[in-house]
Amino acid sequence: MCTASIRPALQRMILLSFVALASACATLPGSDYPKNASTALAHPEETRLARDIAKFTGPQQGASGFRLLEQGIDSFLIRAELAARAERTLDAEYFIFRNDETGKLLVDALLHAADRGVRVRLLVDDVEDVTENRQLVALAAHSNVEVRVFNPFVLRGPLEILRSAEFLLTATRINYRMHNKLFVADNSIAVTGGRNVGDEYFQTDSDTGFADFDVLAIGPVVGRLSESFDAYWNSEQAIPLQALTATVGRAQEVHHEQEARASIRQIDDGAKLTQRIAADDPLAALLRDPKTFVYANAEVLYDPPDKREVQTREVQTGEKDGPLMRRRVVAAMDAVTSELLITSPYLVPGDGGMRLLERVRGRGVTIRIITNSLASAEMPIAHVGYRHYRRRLLEDGVDLCEMRPSPGQPDVRATRVGYDAPLSFSLHGKVFVFDRKRVFVGSMNFDRRSLRINTEMGLLIDSPELAQQVARHFDALSRPANCYVPFLGPPDLFGNPTLEWRTEEDGKMIVLTHEPKDDFMSRLNLDVLSLLPIDDLL
Repeated sequence: MCTASIRPALQRMILLSFVALASACATLPGSDYPKNASTALAHPEETRLARDIAKFTGPQQGASGFRLLEQGIDSFLIRAELAARAERTLDAEYFIFRNDETGKLLVDALLHAADRGVRVRLLVDDVEDVTENRQLVALAAHSNVEVRVFNPFVLRGPLEILRSAEFLLTATRINYRMHNKLFVADNSIAVTGGRNVGDEYFQTDSDTGFADFDVLAIGPVVGRLSESFDAYWNSEQAIPLQALTATVGRAQEVHHEQEARASIRQIDDGAKLTQRIAADDPLAALLRDPKTFVYANAEVLYDPPDKREVQTREVQTGEKDGPLMRRRVVAAMDAVTSELLITSPYLVPGDGGMRLLERVRGRGVTIRIITNSLASAEMPIAHVGYRHYRRRLLEDGVDLCEMRPSPGQPDVRATRVGYDAPLSFSLHGKVFVFDRKRVFVGSMNFDRRSLRINTEMGLLIDSPELAQQVARHFDALSRPANCYVPFLGPPDLFGNPTLEWRTEEDGKMIVLTHEPKDDFMSRLNLDVLSLLPIDDLL
């Protein structure tokens, strides 16, 4: 009798706890924590960086200067060197900021800038628990630094299962992530593109390396990039890191900062990266010669920080006038007349994207796309969504290339694709080239997550010269020695075309009749995942 009465009470307690937890997770944590609005440097012309580039003028009135950064190590060094040169402000936002060698070195550069009196603002998404990154906690302890976290999780700690549970409870809120990448020094020079902060993104990891693209920008476009940062920094979704680490006292924060500085000295004492940062290489050379930049007009494209709410309002009102950046990229794709090149590590176009590509192909436009193979994919689950559209893309006449995990011709000197080959190689760059006259470089994949869920940003640049540069990289990456080329082969027993792959091994073309690197267990996992309706989440 007693046991029978306890059981319903226990069930009610569990249910109430579950409801309370779900309610707590649905609320943005730290939203009531005090924070001050701030904006980009109002008079960048007073800084040394601005004076250094004042002599750089393009042939077009109001044009900006751009330099493609295809080498990961150069992209890292330029960020660190900009931090070393900054006099007034540093603004940065990233989807991922790793606590590895390059992450620690960049934190060190930001700390040294803050020591000089530079105001540092860093906005990081919480896709990886920011509070577990001791370097960022240490950075936030500095009086000239503020770190904010975009759309943070409620549940924290070393157990990843807690974050998974929160995702299941409040997927609508937690699934909404900031995928932006931007670094701005003194509101005068900016770096934006596809790279997060981490060794694999900067190609300093001997085990894993990502092929990616960033752009170094000067001129009027920098102010517009800073405006996009301010919009996110001052949004209600940006929560001060201290609001999420309330238990960390001031003394412990100082201890973390001392530990962080000591660990940085230890990992890189006398290393080549520190020496190159001190030598101001390669930034100094770029700032000595105006001809190192390509000058063109450009648009800064970015989603609003409340993209999720904007899309909800559009559905409710039926009006499609929200400031969603995908509309500008789609319009540029729709306007192509001869050739469309797409580099997208995750390729899940959805029905709307397929209709767009079919519409463009219907005008006789050549469409070539580079994406990851199953063997090179950083997230194999994304390959599930791609498989749903691969055969249809081939039937529509789209040329596909799937990156190999070990490219056969990585050192292409004419296009500077060369790198110290890691054990595992993956595509991470997001680039669109329109008729070799315009180019988009940014954070947006051609997948449902980028188009509909995450916030994204990038530059749409009207420059045949820059478009040709990117196209040369595209041509180098898409060589048969560097990728698998899927095509429709002979019909099977049921009359359906088989799927086969061409590639080059030891200078000879070969044909593979099975998905490259597709073993029984991975094939089984993909087949099971293919049954799930998850394309809109990929």
